[in-house]
Amino acid sequence: MNIESPLAPRPSAAELISAQAAEPVSAIDRTVEAVFAPIADILSTVVFFGIPVFGAELPIIVVWLVAAAVFLTVYLRFQPITGLKHSIAIIRGKFTRKTDPGEVSSFQALATELSGTVGLGNIAGVAVAITVGGPGAALWIIIFGFFSMTVKMAEATLGVKYRQIADDGTTSGGPMYYLRDGLREIGRPRLGKFLAYFYAIATVVGVFGAGNLFQSNQAAAIIVTATGGESSFFADKLWLIGVIIASVAALVILGGIKKIAVWTSAITPLMALLYVGSVLVILGVNFTAIPGAFGLMFAGAFTGEGVTGGVIGVAIVGIQRALFSNAAGVGSAAMAHSAVKTTKPATEGFTAMWEPLIDSVIICTMTALAIITTGLYDADAGDGSTAAGVSLTADAFATVSSWFPILLTISVVLFGFSTILSYAYYGQKAIGFLTGESRRAQKAFQVIWVIAVVIGASITLDSVIAFSDAMFFLMSVPNLLGIYFLSKILRMEILRHKVKVDTGTIQQVPEHLQVGLRDHEPTPEQIASEEKRRAKAWAKRTTIRRSFRKAQRDRLSAGGGGSSAAPQK
Repeated sequence: MNIESPLAPRPSAAELISAQAAEPVSAIDRTVEAVFAPIADILSTVVFFGIPVFGAELPIIVVWLVAAAVFLTVYLRFQPITGLKHSIAIIRGKFTRKTDPGEVSSFQALATELSGTVGLGNIAGVAVAITVGGPGAALWIIIFGFFSMTVKMAEATLGVKYRQIADDGTTSGGPMYYLRDGLREIGRPRLGKFLAYFYAIATVVGVFGAGNLFQSNQAAAIIVTATGGESSFFADKLWLIGVIIASVAALVILGGIKKIAVWTSAITPLMALLYVGSVLVILGVNFTAIPGAFGLMFAGAFTGEGVTGGVIGVAIVGIQRALFSNAAGVGSAAMAHSAVKTTKPATEGFTAMWEPLIDSVIICTMTALAIITTGLYDADAGDGSTAAGVSLTADAFATVSSWFPILLTISVVLFGFSTILSYAYYGQKAIGFLTGESRRAQKAFQVIWVIAVVIGASITLDSVIAFSDAMFFLMSVPNLLGIYFLSKILRMEILRHKVKVDTGTIQQVPEHLQVGLRDHEPTPEQIASEEKRRAKAWAKRTTIRRSFRKAQRDRLSAGGGGSSAAPQK
């Protein structure tokens, strides 16, 4: 997830206010902090409450997320392994039609969700994990990135199954819908309604800190640093950076999910290629150290050298960074994938599996290798914050050339901007649910969201962000509880789809009707042709049903006549 880990050390409310009073910060900063700091401290203490385990602190929220990841992976028969090949065909659009209900392609939904999860968690979070837990922490990030794949699969599948499609073709979906409608379907309507509204409220609050204020604040700070620090033209004009980001974001966000999907499907591959390409250069320069780096990762994962709690401590550091990076269990994947063109909910489950694979397995591994091969894995992580982690990753980039960290700056800014886009959609969907799909309320949210980008860049609201972080992870409580209740429905949806594909019952659609990576709008001729096909298929099914019922009546009639006629002697 593209936010600072809430488990990173945070100053107390008193320290925060005192430190700010000593700095040339605005009166707005101090006033907001004075109000939010005590609330944020209490909420963070509750949400991120931990218990000591062999000398290490184990947050209960991590246990909640890990338990769900392991359970779903086993219960769904290890689909990250058995279903990976099929998922590639789905992402390419081979099993969905342009005329299917929905607004975006599977690839665009994948890009939208990745744009919200790939970011500082991968760049800075990995650096902090390695310096705190050693190289072995990176292996635990990879391991639980694998298990997180099934959580995303569950969220996306249920998100499509219980989504709502309006008359104009727009979609509404997410955990709030499968919590309300899914639990009502299994006879728990009151619980479902409570969990749905709890989730939606937590989402509205959580996305503002995690996906807006923090992103614009960090993007502004990184731009200032990259352009000269205190002597930068932007040093005393942070609001100007905010206005620029907000202006571009407004053009996209006000266009709805289709516009957001178009941008994220373009930005996400670009920023991933830029970052991955840069790391490959680092690894190319240090290629002889790569085998040793993998050796340190495997050895450190099961020895736990240099960290309190030994192997348990290393595992906790790595696991929490993996889960906090890919946001599996928070439910955002359900909202992104509910807008996809498809009639088969399981298709989006297979697509969503790739998000933790790309986020926590591939990109986090490359970041870890860049830091380990350059010999910076035993460097001081500073205060354990995202800022310190970015500095360490920048040091790894600087080993190639003095200008190379500029590429990291560009990547971070792109990560932050794309997160602002995707999280705007998540917040909008939550507002829509709370207001009965009011278009006016959703437009008002979009306007407030854009204004908040300027505010986030201009002032420091540490406690507001801390409060939002806690609310963000609180979303996982009702979300995963609902998934447990709906696990039988989920299992049937996934496994039945897989059997139908394996037996040929579900086949690839004609190439001209396939939803491509970005080309998914049908032509009028295709719509007319598809309507005829569906009418013909419906007529055929009706004929089969009538023939079956007639055959049943004939059998009953023949059986009844035979039993009533007594044999003559």
